[in-house]
Amino acid sequence: MNRYTRRNFIQSATAAAVYSSSLLRCNRLMASPFGLPIGLQLYSVREMMAKDYEGTLKQISALGYQEVETAGYFDHSAEQVKSAMSAAGLKCVSAHYPYTSLNKDFDKIVAFNKEIGVQYIICAFPGIKDPSRLKDTSYRTQITSFTLEDYRWNADQFNKFGEKLKAAGMKFGYHNHTMEFAKQDGVVPFDEMVRLTDPDLVTFEMDCGWVIVGGANPVDYLHRYPSRISMLHVKDFKHVEKPASTLEPPPAAELGRGTLDYRPVFEAAKRANIKHYFVEQEEFDLPPMESLKIDADYMKNLTV
Repeated sequence: MNRYTRRNFIQSATAAAVYSSSLLRCNRLMASPFGLPIGLQLYSVREMMAKDYEGTLKQISALGYQEVETAGYFDHSAEQVKSAMSAAGLKCVSAHYPYTSLNKDFDKIVAFNKEIGVQYIICAFPGIKDPSRLKDTSYRTQITSFTLEDYRWNADQFNKFGEKLKAAGMKFGYHNHTMEFAKQDGVVPFDEMVRLTDPDLVTFEMDCGWVIVGGANPVDYLHRYPSRISMLHVKDFKHVEKPASTLEPPPAAELGRGTLDYRPVFEAAKRANIKHYFVEQEEFDLPPMESLKIDADYMKNLTV
């Protein structure tokens, strides 16, 4: 099958190449995340949902997924989305938007998602403070152009978004990629964003896979910021002979069939403040529902 990546949605898939040895897959039975519902980031089934929104949601539910996080609504109204989610027995917890969309249509986004019952609006990709300084808006240019000033500016924007969402009874969050873990002037951008955002206004959704590819360890971050990280993205990668590059992350694998052992991650998460987690399968070698069943079964058997 064709391989699809998240780049088409937010032009943001990034990678460094360092794997954390403590997360390498072991042969023992993997473990479930302390009773939390199994969630799915719907970007995983974006092509299927574009063709059959309601039917795809029902298939997801049949695999054992209970919560979802959206990455677009495919021209459905809020009422249609609510109806489809209800018919499938799914709870729509969270919604992803890039900064550019949030900056342009924030009030509309909030109103739409509030009507659906979404609890979290997540910035899926940060903005550039001064886009005019970019030579173009290509994926390559964007992910290699962020400066510390940009990250600090984003933190300020997030506080403003968070304040508005708090007033609406919702929560604002930020989803990392890999670029936030490359030091600039001795500063790790992700840490700087945590430092500069108000804990009452901004939470973090940690993408464990991108943290690892970025050269850091999600276990360390769960220990360091147990109250700031409230959601996780869970993904796996195939083994690659040569190191992945910033623009070429390792190919996706089904959970338990790649290189990562999530037991230590969820052991740390159990002692932190994790409210939700979402499986994300960004590309497939198998039929999508077959892959997502493997992922769901992995999570069902993952106990800590």
